[in-house]
Amino acid sequence: MFGLGMPELLVILVIILIIFGAGKLPEIGNALGRGIKNFKKATREPNEIDVTPDSEKKKAEEKKP
Repeated sequence: MFGLGMPELLVILVIILIIFGAGKLPEIGNALGRGIKNFKKATREPNEIDVTPDSEKKKAEEKKP
């Protein structure tokens, strides 16, 4: 994985553990996971940005049925 062996990964993990502490690691992992999830979601969605004001959206939804 990226030219890093198991000893290098363990050293990096120990350094991160020392810097952030054991209590912060789940929060960091959670934030990283959410970031990756949002990135994947953004890449799957079309490149369109909806700039319609909320009031216009409500009017259009009321007229549909």
